[in-house]
Amino acid sequence: MSNVHHARGLRAHLRPLAAGAVLAAGFLLAPQAATAATVTDTIAVTVTVQSACVVAASPLAFGNYNPTSSANVDASTTVNVTCTQGTTYNVGLNAGTTSGGTTTVRKLNASGKTLNYALYQDAARSTNWGNTVNTDTVPGTAGTAAATLTVYGRIPGSQNTTAGAYTDSVTVTVTY
Repeated sequence: MSNVHHARGLRAHLRPLAAGAVLAAGFLLAPQAATAATVTDTIAVTVTVQSACVVAASPLAFGNYNPTSSANVDASTTVNVTCTQGTTYNVGLNAGTTSGGTTTVRKLNASGKTLNYALYQDAARSTNWGNTVNTDTVPGTAGTAAATLTVYGRIPGSQNTTAGAYTDSVTVTVTY
């Protein structure tokens, strides 16, 4: 057999191999369909809830007072306290703004004339409401809604003073 025949036979055998190699290279180099991949992580979410309180007081209006009568004049009002749930608190009432007033004997004022009155924690008007925590304040623990506290006021009878419109301003303090 001559070299020419041998070269032709070899070429005939190499052609299918070369075609297979080209086909295989085409599969390797051809674009492949994208395969989805995922990675995950977490976000740490935090907050610090602080204890906080708000207070809203309604006016206390005694109405009319007869200075020659021995009858006491009673009235009441409310104080609403809203605090962060679970917060313990104490509600105090100061002596008021009229000079000479104390937390046990407060004073209403009209042009320098005064009229004594008192504020109590109970309807019987036997427990003074003052401003010293754990002594004469009203304690509480906040729930899910505002706490409504009643303030009971009394002007003792037989305080003969001048006619006029008497006023005072008492500060409500919530200690928590």
